[in-house]
Amino acid sequence: MRIVFAGTPEFAERHLAALLAQPELEVVAVYTQPDRPAGRGKHLQASAVKQLAIQHDIPVEQPLSLKASDSQQRLSQYQADVMVVVAYGLLLPQAVLDIPKFGCINVHGSLLPRWRGAAPIQRAIWAGDPESGVAIMQMEAGLDTGPVLLEQRCPISPDDTSASLYSKLAELGPQALVNTLLALPERQQQAQAQDDSLSTYAKKLSKEEGQFDWSQSAAQLERNVRAFTPWPSAWFSVAGHIIKVQQAEVVAGDSKAPIGQILRADKHGIVVQTADQALAITRLQPPGKKPMSAADALNGRADWFSPGQSLL
Repeated sequence: MRIVFAGTPEFAERHLAALLAQPELEVVAVYTQPDRPAGRGKHLQASAVKQLAIQHDIPVEQPLSLKASDSQQRLSQYQADVMVVVAYGLLLPQAVLDIPKFGCINVHGSLLPRWRGAAPIQRAIWAGDPESGVAIMQMEAGLDTGPVLLEQRCPISPDDTSASLYSKLAELGPQALVNTLLALPERQQQAQAQDDSLSTYAKKLSKEEGQFDWSQSAAQLERNVRAFTPWPSAWFSVAGHIIKVQQAEVVAGDSKAPIGQILRADKHGIVVQTADQALAITRLQPPGKKPMSAADALNGRADWFSPGQSLL
């Protein structure tokens, strides 16, 4: 089977590596985002997918768009049976979806139709979902609306962050993709249409969304911390400084205390009243420092977190 692979970050690179390990599958070209400035020197850096493709002498294409007719003609010259898309970063117009013999399939990091869109892993934690997974989907012009060819599930643990859940799905996805491709015609015949009435949208994260809103419940704020780790980080401002929160837990609060008030601060955590209970911040990152325990953060900064102080 001749495959054109389209992907960019390390998550996609793991899927490409799985395809390259299968003798029945032939990756004839790789599409990836243009090289981007990275690091302190802002030197151009190739994506993880491009680096792996070069190691295996696979042709690499980096168009700015796939809407132009010359880009589509170039793609058709590879005579692919299927195009596999994993975190590519470009929209595929219908003309591109129609080029490969078996169309285009996508690895999506959620249990579709739940969490269609850009940030499915983070939104699953943010919403308190008990499980997540990967869906291998036949691509359509709509946003993540195509029929599901194969699904693999995994539980979301109470301590999962978006980073740890990402790692879980990066283990599930490659094998699910290989299994799909090795029986693609049969999988397509048995594909399950999505129920649009059950769909939810996973909108992109922003740095602004990471700011603590102490009027939310403690449980929601704790989920925010895990969902926004490692990016954009949950944060609040105190004494003119931005404090990023790495870990937190729900604890008993004081119903008489104002929302956003620090109830206590000691080696066990910095405890803040929320809309219902309290949130104990146990690991945080002061500006210009590495992440540290609450106990270490209080050394020399105890006045930042005085009991009775408001974080609103």
